[in-house]
Amino acid sequence: MAAALSQRIFDYLKDLSENNNREWFNDHKDLFKEVQEEVEKFAEELILEAGKFDEKMARLNAKKSLLRIYRDIRFSKDKTPYKTNFGVSLGMGKSNEKSGHYLHIEPGKSFIASGIYLPEASVLKEIRKEISVFKDDFLKAKDHEDFKKYYGELSREHELKKIPQGFDKENPMAEFLKLKSFIGVRPLTNKDLMDKNIIVKLTNIMNSAKPLNDFLNAPFSDPSE
Repeated sequence: MAAALSQRIFDYLKDLSENNNREWFNDHKDLFKEVQEEVEKFAEELILEAGKFDEKMARLNAKKSLLRIYRDIRFSKDKTPYKTNFGVSLGMGKSNEKSGHYLHIEPGKSFIASGIYLPEASVLKEIRKEISVFKDDFLKAKDHEDFKKYYGELSREHELKKIPQGFDKENPMAEFLKLKSFIGVRPLTNKDLMDKNIIVKLTNIMNSAKPLNDFLNAPFSDPSE
């Protein structure tokens, strides 16, 4: 079994970014299938390893975790037809009701992220309530030693200018209640992803977010699970 991604993944994505058109893509369709299969096998290994420590990860399907390479250009000014990255959704995605992880593979721009990304309004409201009521538990999860080591602080990419409606502007957790996503993001180099020990390293990084993910999932957890 492969223990890391190969250079040809990054070479292919670089070439695709320079030739982002259907003619080139179709002429190199066999190569696309080969590198996609390599990413899928990598995802299988990551799920297998992470599943030893997280039952929810163990239930994931590697093939279904891979995001489509085709861009939705219907409402975009950018009409290039293909993404120039491989995305692996490990329980995380836009409008998901639960937190999880996401692996982004792109030359010079790769990263691993953990948490919940732009959840639906009803889900976001419940998470904000949880943070407001159980602030000490949230801070403990966010400031967990391992999470701080790998992710540092939560991303401020999606943040309101004012505290959301329904919450006191003097709320001591105001800076977190303004967030629309609750994620940690760790950049990864091409070299990182080609390291023979990367599967174990990624698993350790993802495990560091378990206290935060558990907190974010708490309002929606089934007591029978």
